[in-house]
Amino acid sequence: MNKTFAEQVVDFNRNLKYSGNLPDDFQVLNPYLDNPETMEVMQQFYQKFYNDSNKRKFLIGINPSRHGAGVTGVPFTDTKRLESVCGITMKSTYTHEVSSVFMYDMIAEYGGVEEFYRDIYINSPFPLTIVRKSKGSWINANYYDDKELFNDVKDFMIDSLKKHLSLHLDISEVFILGKKNADFISKLNREAKLFDKMTVLEHPRYIQQYKSKEKELYINKYILELKK
Repeated sequence: MNKTFAEQVVDFNRNLKYSGNLPDDFQVLNPYLDNPETMEVMQQFYQKFYNDSNKRKFLIGINPSRHGAGVTGVPFTDTKRLESVCGITMKSTYTHEVSSVFMYDMIAEYGGVEEFYRDIYINSPFPLTIVRKSKGSWINANYYDDKELFNDVKDFMIDSLKKHLSLHLDISEVFILGKKNADFISKLNREAKLFDKMTVLEHPRYIQQYKSKEKELYINKYILELKK
């Protein structure tokens, strides 16, 4: 019996574990191990929106932030939008994340969560949260912020991308969020030959922080690219 898209994603997340090296001052957080409720709401989300075997387009982020998927287990989804838009409540914690705001405004214009998630699957080449020590406290980090970090996590990223691509995704064209992310993913793609064509979209955080006046323009760009 073939597993549904949802079951495969849940299996992937359930087995996620990073045991490779990391430079000093970097740490990997695994939301599924840190908070049992994350595992529950993540399963609810995928069972609600991915309980089928449809072929989907792949939207590729960087790595989950501590306030988005680092809590909910759902990419670009803070607890606020998980509840208000997806109808799934998380009791143990409450988060607001900048990228999630853009993503859900775009999803609303796309046609809503049912339609968007029927067509699109979002994840990251490094699917766990990375933090770095800065002035005594831990802050979000990207896998490409440090050369040594990138070299440490590279093989894990290629392996993760391969596992995602086996989920019945359309690999003729993938959509990469963020220009710098795209530079690094093309390095991985040259090495591992993962997909045919990469289309780069501006990262939701960048749009919300620096281009919020032109937000509508970016929303239209996303929708044009994803629906073509």
